[in-house]
Amino acid sequence: MQWLNRLEEWLIGTLMAGATLIVFVAVLHRYAAGWPIPGVQDWLLTLNLGWAQELTIIMFVWMAKFGAAYGVRTGIHVGVDVLINRLPPATRAKFIIIGLSGGALFTAVVAWLGATFVWDNGAHHFVAQQFGWPVDDIPEGPTTPDLEWPTWMVYSAIPLGTGLMCFRFVQVLVTFMRSGELPHHDHGHVDGLPDEAQAPPVDFNPFAADDDLHPRPPVDRLGSKDKQP
Repeated sequence: MQWLNRLEEWLIGTLMAGATLIVFVAVLHRYAAGWPIPGVQDWLLTLNLGWAQELTIIMFVWMAKFGAAYGVRTGIHVGVDVLINRLPPATRAKFIIIGLSGGALFTAVVAWLGATFVWDNGAHHFVAQQFGWPVDDIPEGPTTPDLEWPTWMVYSAIPLGTGLMCFRFVQVLVTFMRSGELPHHDHGHVDGLPDEAQAPPVDFNPFAADDDLHPRPPVDRLGSKDKQP
């Protein structure tokens, strides 16, 4: 499932970067349009960025839904497991299985209800229209105020993101039942560096490091490490 992991990470990263860029441009435009610069001010006032806030909200909603699925896969969701970790291994495993099963069941219900809502809110009309079916008795559904996008497309984040979250719960559950391991996020880990490179060894001597990032032993004006008599 590496392709799904990559797609999930790419989608979250793209939405986060895009929303940040849109907010930056909108704020810069708002302030720059108030500067009395001949020609530039008139041109900036012709640009309509009233849709930026709505698009940013939509992007953050999608990012949050798929980010929740990413959190289940990587084990970064906040949880109180002090009592669970003090239980005997067999009892602890049962409680973990119950918790993961409950998460999968809850997200499955939310995904199903979200899909039903999206279907009745305009997706049914869109699909019927694409296949040439009669759409007389099927509601077209509303649109967003600024972008005028069909709201069913925006609300699709609920069934898609929550459905992926349900799949991640099932994936973690199956992995735990097979190996007894849960995903764990190491906050000290840095992507791109091997684990042994995260911290220097206990007997590490910074003066012996041959680079410009560590202190060097003091030297006299003659350039020798040993002072001359």
